[in-house]
Amino acid sequence: MRSDNSKIKTIFKELDFTNDELKLIESVFHKEIIKKGEILIHPGDTVDAQYYILDGCLRAFHLDNQGKEYTIQFGIADWWMSDFTAFFSEDKAILTVEAITDSIIYRINKKDKEYLYSEIPKIDCFFRIKLERAFAAFQKRILTGISKPAKERYLDFMATYPKIETYLKNYHIASYLGITTESLSRIRKEL
Repeated sequence: MRSDNSKIKTIFKELDFTNDELKLIESVFHKEIIKKGEILIHPGDTVDAQYYILDGCLRAFHLDNQGKEYTIQFGIADWWMSDFTAFFSEDKAILTVEAITDSIIYRINKKDKEYLYSEIPKIDCFFRIKLERAFAAFQKRILTGISKPAKERYLDFMATYPKIETYLKNYHIASYLGITTESLSRIRKEL
């Protein structure tokens, strides 16, 4: 990978690194340009990578046996995306991760991430904090989904993902909120 210090500094903006540390990090992060509609993870895949989104929008969703989609997460610039259940448990993927727009991502595999943890301990702390925040966000999302009416879920969605509607189809948003596209249209009219 050619020197891309500025992108590494963007990914780890809270941290300072020596030149040697930057070279090590550059050697394990791999830039990928993906096209709209491209699938990064299919159900049943072995998942050994996480993706940092530099630019674009990704979506993680589950397709049930009847063909209904359940959007679990959207990923936008400066977010991390994967099928984390498969990544951490070493089970097969249960999610599909697709590009909603043309996107620029940086991929790191599990082995290289573990290597960075041992060589640069502050990266271990960085990812631990990210994981704690993600866990809290998912817990909040679950509570919102089971305790709030659809209109409030939509308003929470808009607060979490401002300006994202321009990238998404209505059925993406509806599947994230657990409602029909007709219900989404009614909520928008009310607002």
